[in-house]
Amino acid sequence: MSLTHIQLLSLPVTDQDRAKDFYLNTLGFELVSDNSMGPEQRWVQVRPKHGQTSITLVTWFETMPPGSVKGLVLETDDLDGDIETLAARGLPVGEAQQAPWGRYVTFDDPDGNGIVLQATAGA
Repeated sequence: MSLTHIQLLSLPVTDQDRAKDFYLNTLGFELVSDNSMGPEQRWVQVRPKHGQTSITLVTWFETMPPGSVKGLVLETDDLDGDIETLAARGLPVGEAQQAPWGRYVTFDDPDGNGIVLQATAGA
């Protein structure tokens, strides 16, 4: 096999516009695509700036209810600065926790999908 990376993760949301606003304006992601997929569906794809893996904000998978994803891990090289930025943007974020592998903080997106923002030790 010659796999190189994870291209895309589908993230279940209730409202694509609300989720898009959160990922772009709160987390600072960039918009990759926002296109119609027919009369009732849109393809909304976002990613961290300069990131390789992107997220599509989906509403159409019955087996993936909004808020069902837990443990989506985002890596940062400035955890304290990012916590300050998120708090200034109105996201309730607690204090960073210490773990053997680094420091992290957890929070949810508007649908309750669980996100871990971490700074890996030695990374």
